[in-house]
Amino acid sequence: MTLAASITVRLRLPLICAPVFRVSGADLVIEACNAGVIESFPTANCKTVDRFGKWLTRRDSAVPSSAAPFCPNLIMRSSSMKEELACICRHRVEMIITSVGSPAPAVDPLHEIGCLVLTDVATVRHAEKAIAAGIDGLILLTAGADGQTGWADGFAFARAVRRIFDGPIVLAGRISDGWPLWAARALGCDLAYMGTRFIAATESSAPPDYKQILVDSEFDDIFLTRAFTDLETNILPPSIVAAGLDPANLPAMSEGRSPQLCGSGAPAPQTMEGRLECRTFGFRCPSRRIRGSINQNHSG
Repeated sequence: MTLAASITVRLRLPLICAPVFRVSGADLVIEACNAGVIESFPTANCKTVDRFGKWLTRRDSAVPSSAAPFCPNLIMRSSSMKEELACICRHRVEMIITSVGSPAPAVDPLHEIGCLVLTDVATVRHAEKAIAAGIDGLILLTAGADGQTGWADGFAFARAVRRIFDGPIVLAGRISDGWPLWAARALGCDLAYMGTRFIAATESSAPPDYKQILVDSEFDDIFLTRAFTDLETNILPPSIVAAGLDPANLPAMSEGRSPQLCGSGAPAPQTMEGRLECRTFGFRCPSRRIRGSINQNHSG
């Protein structure tokens, strides 16, 4: 495997607790790292750059250097990206994930502080673009990934990318327990993403009612729709109902909403390739994510 020993020696599992919008908070970051799992969180969860800096300071003071690293998810098309990037550099963060746009503007500043740069991709073509931009690792968004999902089969995608890239690879999608986690390792992946199971944890910022929805749901309850982002998104019907909508009669995606979901000021993609460009490099659906049943083994 290709992940640095300075990171792997601090892990109990080859796992990243995936960044989940409005769920991955400071408490989950601290507890996951102390438990030996890499914890990621969208910088958008901090709401302001000042609060983002305070999260980083709190984490540094609460987690020993021997614990697992954490991994902020930097949104490249965010209006505050440059300020967040500067904050990351000041705190000398060990590793990050870039999403929603090319990672190229962030690569050099991050490499100057020795930061490992991971980037989400959903196709081999976009993996090639990310590699050309100088990233250190790839996160493969595959079919079954939480929230806004990929379409590629994880087994085939991982092997296709490994043929062109010898750096760290993270498999995202359908990783719900130890069996697929170790299957990912057998495929040649260094790490895997797991998000849904952590949503029900005590330290998660998810509302208690949504945690209960996850615990009560089964695999067949997953609902796939394009109504919210014009791309296939996995979601649970009870969360749609709670928003005052009927899962059987969802409104069509409007042209006015599409540009907003692809980045501030960006034109609406007119082709599937263009829409995939928004999702690759890590576009994260703002709807709550699901991917299977959460049973009595949850900690919440």
